[in-house]
Amino acid sequence: MISSRRLAAFAVPWLLVSAPAGAEAPPPSLTVAGSGSVQAAPDTGRLSAGVVTEARGAADAIQANSAAMQKVLDALDKAGVPRKQVQTTGFSLSPLYAERTKRVEVPEIIGYRAENSVLVSVSPVEKVGSVLDRLVAAGANQLGSVSFAVGEPTPLLDEARHKAIADARRKAEIYAAAAGAKLGRVLRIEESGPTPVPMVAMARMEAAAAVPIAPGQLELGVTVSVTWALEP
Repeated sequence: MISSRRLAAFAVPWLLVSAPAGAEAPPPSLTVAGSGSVQAAPDTGRLSAGVVTEARGAADAIQANSAAMQKVLDALDKAGVPRKQVQTTGFSLSPLYAERTKRVEVPEIIGYRAENSVLVSVSPVEKVGSVLDRLVAAGANQLGSVSFAVGEPTPLLDEARHKAIADARRKAEIYAAAAGAKLGRVLRIEESGPTPVPMVAMARMEAAAAVPIAPGQLELGVTVSVTWALEP
């Protein structure tokens, strides 16, 4: 039979493990997400353009492509676009195959295709249409999407951040009041974004004698997650 003294000796270590000295429950807190956005007219246009050439030999395809791309770059110079705003985004050389028949197991290479593309930043945004016209006239036969941006978004994003914090506090005060508490000090702030969102769809441009451009408006948004301590 185990005495009461021995039972007490077994119980003490268990109490020390299950309830360590100084343990405290974490203070109550509230985490709320807030969002803010600012609309602005874009001042910069970004467009992609390139040239595609084909020839029987690989070297001939590259040579023809280089000559065509040089004309495109010269057209950008004449349009007043600085070279630092022109960036090569892709160059490729691929074989062209003859149409396969049942008698031919391995398709015959009949030529090569060379492709070279650049990304161009144009400002002011009103010049985008005329730059596109010049590119087409210079021989650019591959045009991609046109997008718009704000050259210096920092002041606009700072304004959106203020709005996001105010939105988070407004909702947090509602939740705290409904729970019979009040907001204390801010414990943590986390930002996700920023996210510039075009308010007009980006259009795929086709070659034309005159290209009308509608830059529309941009919406720059910020989302924050704010944690407050709760006080009774």
